[in-house]
Amino acid sequence: MIDNYRPHWMDDELDAVRDMAKRFVAEEIMPRQERWFEQGYTDREVWLQAGELGMLAPDIKAEYGGVGGHFGHEAIIGHELCVAGDSSWRTCKQIHVIAAHYIERYGTEAQKHRWLPGICSGELIAGMGMTEPSGGTDLQNMRTKAIRDGDNYVINGAKTFITNGSTADILILAAKTDPSQRAKGVSLFIFETKTPGFAVSKRLKKIGLHGSDTAELFFDDCVVPADRLLGEVEGQGFYQMMKDLTYERVLSGVNCAAVMEHALKVTSDYAKDRSMFGGKLIDLQNTRLELAEVKTHATIARVFVDFTIEQMISGNITSDLASMSKWWMSDTHADVINRCLQLFGGHGYILEYPIARMYVDARIEAIYAGANEVLKDLIGRNI
Repeated sequence: MIDNYRPHWMDDELDAVRDMAKRFVAEEIMPRQERWFEQGYTDREVWLQAGELGMLAPDIKAEYGGVGGHFGHEAIIGHELCVAGDSSWRTCKQIHVIAAHYIERYGTEAQKHRWLPGICSGELIAGMGMTEPSGGTDLQNMRTKAIRDGDNYVINGAKTFITNGSTADILILAAKTDPSQRAKGVSLFIFETKTPGFAVSKRLKKIGLHGSDTAELFFDDCVVPADRLLGEVEGQGFYQMMKDLTYERVLSGVNCAAVMEHALKVTSDYAKDRSMFGGKLIDLQNTRLELAEVKTHATIARVFVDFTIEQMISGNITSDLASMSKWWMSDTHADVINRCLQLFGGHGYILEYPIARMYVDARIEAIYAGANEVLKDLIGRNI
């Protein structure tokens, strides 16, 4: 999008990762979009294919089955998925790699060696079990309980809006091990979905992201061995979640910036092809002015997100910067897509056109990984 622009964090190895990701997305992801869109979930086959190429969790250490790369490897893959127009697998994969990082960062060596190789290979699909029917942002007040009973925990409760909820083999599950406490009572578990008492209520019908499964989950006296407690120390879950949300927020910013680039491309292509008043849509001054502003916003987003990637790679990322990137990118990309859709006229309202799918997909970005209002408040407290 930016002529002769190459981020400082890119190198020859990452160029090769980008080329591989671009080919994989073109050959394996985009041809499946319509089927995934209709069925409401992605096929396990694509997870195994991506695992063979080391694409599922490239920044997990090699000793645990990953590639041993850094955040830049994951950012490139996310960018290529979004800039190509994938609206199905990218969200599923994002949650998958986030779950992997919880295990690598907080798990015991036994937990890492047991679970991470399968997550990296695609033999295990992972999800995150945090949000509940009673609320999502206020994680301290969750109602799902995990009560210690000898060498086990007994889990009861419900989760909702869970990406990969109906396809996941394991969940990083948040539950109250001490219901009398708020933040200090929350713990995380590595939960196997084959556990008796676990049930997927239904796949939820969403306004967007139709190709990724989102589900309601129920836990009815699910008996889980005590060694499934992530890190084997109770009461650390809330702090673990708050720290690792930085990763998710930066990755969300990467995705939104790439979607802006995709929106600009499909809209400029349409404007050059669409006949209007004896010429082309692009010949109208208003079209050019709108696209000029869209290109400017997309360029600013790309430079901003590259800075956050650099900070992630160097280990200097802050919660403030991650929050700023996530809220601004998600709000800006929603505005960019809205303006682009207007240039499509009636065609922009038809789901056969990519811009229409981008429009409905965009709305969730301001909500998940921390509602934008909450992120702004967090930033404001540190001023």
